[in-house]
Parts: sequence; C-alpha cells; structure tokens
Amino acid sequence: MELWDYQSDVYNRGQALDLVGYHVQATDGKIGSVDEATYEVGESYIIVDTGPWIFGKKVMLPAKVVTRIDPQERNVHVSRTKAEIKDAPEFDEGRFKEPEYRTRLGDYYGRFPH
Repeated sequence: MELWDYQSDVYNRGQALDLVGYHVQATDGKIGSVDEATYEVGESYIIVDTGPWIFGKKVMLPAKVVTRIDPQERNVHVSRTKAEIKDAPEFDEGRFKEPEYRTRLGDYYGRFPH
C-alpha cells in the first residue's frame, strides 16, 4: 500500500472527519496533537504539534502509519514508537510539501514494518 494514503479500514474517504486537535498516540504513549491533516489520495499526512515532548516542534507522519482513529476519545493511533518519530527527518515548515522532502520522509518511515 501507498505510504501517503490512509489504510482503508482506518479512514473511509466518504466520511467527513476533521482530525485537527485529536491526541496522537504512538505505540508507547502520547506524542502530541494533530495540527493539520490532509485527505488527498496519495498525498495524505498528519502534522503533529509535539508540545513539550520535543520542545514544541512539529513532526509530519504519512497517513499509512495511522492505525486507528477514535472519534469518541479524539485519539489518532500510529504504528510508530516515540523514538522512531523523534528520529525522523526534521519537519521543515517551508519545504514539507516539496517532493524531495516527502521522498526523504517516506524513505525513513518506509523502513519500518507496517
């Protein structure tokens, strides 16, 4: 499956869902909250504001790493550990939509099993 698409059992494109403000849960605990989310085929991602966890930085996660969305609890669960997310290429506010940045990020997250 494509790294930049949500898994079909996690998000149905027919549903209206705004993930902004949802808490993001890594496999080993909370990492922050969704600052931005996109839902375009082949280009979907979430941007997480990590707050004090990584000193107020943001991280970008490809949609494929989202394993579950819980609208009642307002949680987004991802298939990565805190360390894996922290060690990802640094989020670049000015370049995150450029193909080179996405390729680098995709290469990093693509190394881990889904």
